[in-house]
Amino acid sequence: MTEPALRRAARAEWGPLLRTGWSALAAKKLRAIPVTLTAVCVTLVFQVVQNQPWGYRPIQNIGSVQAYEHLWLALLRTPLSLFVPALDLPVWGALAQILVVFGLAEICVGWRVMFAVAYLATLAGTMYARVGLWIGPDSPIGLPDADKYVIDTGPSAAVVGLAIFVSWRYRAWFTCGLVVAAMVFEVLFIKSNLAGKEHIAAVLAVLVLCAVWEVWQPGIPRGAARVSGWGRRR
Repeated sequence: MTEPALRRAARAEWGPLLRTGWSALAAKKLRAIPVTLTAVCVTLVFQVVQNQPWGYRPIQNIGSVQAYEHLWLALLRTPLSLFVPALDLPVWGALAQILVVFGLAEICVGWRVMFAVAYLATLAGTMYARVGLWIGPDSPIGLPDADKYVIDTGPSAAVVGLAIFVSWRYRAWFTCGLVVAAMVFEVLFIKSNLAGKEHIAAVLAVLVLCAVWEVWQPGIPRGAARVSGWGRRR
């Protein structure tokens, strides 16, 4: 593929999405993504607090989800679990993902849809952990018993779900497929752990949502997301 053809393909893939994001930021700057900035600040505060000798347990009590706990407690903690970053990963990576992906989603589909999709993706991972333990380690989609004590994935499942949803809304099919393929590759060839399989659960949940949305409201044009996103009063 020649360079002009690559540029045309890149413009077709990312042009509408980037124009929407850029126009919002140019017009309102950071005021275009207030909910995203709040999410970044909450995640940073949680990270700082949970690394204090006195702060780990309180953060775990309000935002840590493990499969051995009662379901009602997990559901109660799940919304805040979106903002509790993993202790074994650099927090700056999580903050950058939230800022970029949540920010684009807030601009393109509105903060209500953004949070609904993020919660769906996170909840799908939480519920999968319980189903996977019930299936057991003998199945490729099951989990070993020890995973019931592993803390569920934090913001990453929400980030993955939002990336797929926004890509679908803007018909950025290559990007959507790339995110799905990366999650499958992670499980098959890098780490087939709880977090990786929860990402797959998030992917499947959001793909089902996209399919249902497509049937319910078929033929959404590439720019239609602007009507329900930044261009609409929220």
